[in-house]
Amino acid sequence: MNVVAVCGKQQMRQFVRVPERIHGTSPCYVPPIWMDENHAYTGKTNPILKNSDFELFLALDDAGNPVGRTIAYIDHTFNRYNNTQIGFFGAFECINDPAAARQLMEASERWLREHGMEFVRGPIHPVAENWGFVFEGYDTPPVYMSPWNPEYYHSFFTGHGYEKVKDLLVYEADIGNGYTLPPRFDGFFKRFLARYPGISIRRLNMRNLRDDARAIWEISNLALADNWGYVPLELPVMEDMLRKLKLIVDPDAVWIVEYEGKPVGFCLGFPDINILLKRIDGKLLPFGWARLIFGAKKLRDYRLFGLAVNPEWHKRALDALMYIHLYENLKVKGIRMEANYILEDNLHIKNALERLGMRHNKTYRIYEKPLRGD
Repeated sequence: MNVVAVCGKQQMRQFVRVPERIHGTSPCYVPPIWMDENHAYTGKTNPILKNSDFELFLALDDAGNPVGRTIAYIDHTFNRYNNTQIGFFGAFECINDPAAARQLMEASERWLREHGMEFVRGPIHPVAENWGFVFEGYDTPPVYMSPWNPEYYHSFFTGHGYEKVKDLLVYEADIGNGYTLPPRFDGFFKRFLARYPGISIRRLNMRNLRDDARAIWEISNLALADNWGYVPLELPVMEDMLRKLKLIVDPDAVWIVEYEGKPVGFCLGFPDINILLKRIDGKLLPFGWARLIFGAKKLRDYRLFGLAVNPEWHKRALDALMYIHLYENLKVKGIRMEANYILEDNLHIKNALERLGMRHNKTYRIYEKPLRGD
């Protein structure tokens, strides 16, 4: 077994294809969009890696076949904002071989230590933009931009000195299987607008996407500033994400709330195109792009990726207003929606989702380990 820092086009191709090689036969494996993935692990094309130091590691068996991978990186924006020396790992994949996993972890830790880091935290994937290992809910495929992994990954890390630092929760509402808003929310929308007559709510403006991306970016940085793991979101990152979603966006799933014409909140949902990516094997050419665009309009599975409110509007139930509006506009489609990445100790959001009748159905876990004296 040998772990190497990725060098050259051949090793980069091997690195990119490791998840398919290991998990390709699993019913829960979903390929990425290969056209994007093949060029994503560089600072030139990835807005997160652009401001990071990073190294890609590839585990090879005796015959030179790839059996694992990971990325170690230092997000300088995060460390400056939080006054920390934390390095991250992500994109971790490995066969069920503790020795191979250990070598990958040790390579990442050594590189981070050499660059002055005091802790390592992850998995936080800077390309797929997802956090954590699945800890509960292995039997269901992931929604778009969320992870999946086999259960054995956890023993690799707990056996090598890593400890849980945070759990992220997933809540589900399945309209097709009978989910409805609790009766206490009947008439809520009208009552709210009567109380705040300056409030209006509108769909994402696809013709003016750049301005709406800026509005979402500004609200996110205000609303999430006190959240665990927060790092100031840079505008190019938000623009890149909306660019990825532009072809599949459902206008009924993205809403911006304005007060007297100024954006004060948003909710961002989108169809779960993982279902389609699996059918086209992640290939947009020659006709995969058409199946993706037209197929997205028929999907019943959705993800609620983000919902945020300007702090000046906290404790006024603006989040409930957006969720109810989202529900009213999507219920005719009978969708199943997942709300992802709810911090386990964010009691405000957890309680709000549970009052809305949503069900906790999955958990992701993030680990951390000190590097000093190791």
